[in-house]
Amino acid sequence: MQIHISSSDGVPIYIQIVNQVKHLVASGRLSAGEEIPPIRVLAEKLVVSPNTVARAYLELEHAGIVTKRQGAGTYVAETHSALSRREKLKLLQPRTDALLVESKQLDVEFDELKVLLEERHDTIYPKAKP
Repeated sequence: MQIHISSSDGVPIYIQIVNQVKHLVASGRLSAGEEIPPIRVLAEKLVVSPNTVARAYLELEHAGIVTKRQGAGTYVAETHSALSRREKLKLLQPRTDALLVESKQLDVEFDELKVLLEERHDTIYPKAKP
């Protein structure tokens, strides 16, 4: 499970963990029933307090994204509800904000940024030719 923490973006670490796990589940990179790392293992990997990871896991459990099995670990929920459109957009908001701020710092106009996004989209997801 690939999670990257940034101490410079102002978002609490536990929220970063929650958002990234939600993203991994929504994108299919974490499947229903798949075990996620134990709290202490992830805390060591991210060099954060186990309490921070425990708080993130509790948030994920309350959201129905993961379930805890007593003595067996924490797993992606089998029957988790798919993220709503609103939740998916909320996950993209921090990256969108960062892109907008960076483009402003680089003096790239919003219209140019939209063109760049469309070009990149077409490159990554080419349309099938008839």
